[in-house]
Amino acid sequence: MGNPRIFVSQTLKVGDRVQLPEGAFRHVVQVLRRAPGEGLTLFNGEGGEYEAVLDSAGKREAYARIERYRGTERESPLRITLAQGVSKGERMDYSIQKAVELGVSEVIPLMTERCVVKLSAERWDRKLEHWQNIAISACEQCGRTQVPGVLPPADLRDWLSQAPADAHKLVLDPDAEAALRQGNPGRRIVLLVGPEGGLSPVEIKLAELAGFRGLRLGPRLLRTETAGVVALSVLQAQWGDLKS
Repeated sequence: MGNPRIFVSQTLKVGDRVQLPEGAFRHVVQVLRRAPGEGLTLFNGEGGEYEAVLDSAGKREAYARIERYRGTERESPLRITLAQGVSKGERMDYSIQKAVELGVSEVIPLMTERCVVKLSAERWDRKLEHWQNIAISACEQCGRTQVPGVLPPADLRDWLSQAPADAHKLVLDPDAEAALRQGNPGRRIVLLVGPEGGLSPVEIKLAELAGFRGLRLGPRLLRTETAGVVALSVLQAQWGDLKS
């Protein structure tokens, strides 16, 4: 079993003695039962990672000592923003987790006509924190050294006018004629995926007017959490770091 990878939100340097975050403490000490002297890998999202050892472990806290730095990078050459229509519960969690594993640079949750999630401002704040923690956990698992941000939810119509002008903008549309494999999208990509039920015809038209190109994934209609994963996989396989 390899060393557990732990995200630590602070400046790190060789020789530091670092307290493990509460969740990492529970996982490393109480679940994995790691003992002092055993190895850990720390990263802070600024690139590279740090080899460390568990220095001490008590009943409520644990500390690691950093021994060396590795300039490891596992980021995709594609800079992809996933603009994902908000879906319910575990579907949205899955979309964010897999998008991070597949190398996205950021995730923007979007409220659309067919979104069924309705929350108060306070619950949205908690949901956003939950989604960011999912992104962090995905980075710990897959080996990424930079953590994609999950931005605050935005209304689709407002967001369309703010989509970056320098990006190649793609919207998944099962009725589109063009396939995702056609053309070269370049290095900066914005991928728009609808929620359960997809984007409405009006929303797809608005996206096209904002410079998005409609693309289909194939003859079958995919669930929202499947569509994003498939599209990102094709992009990485054709033009990113999954190319043979």
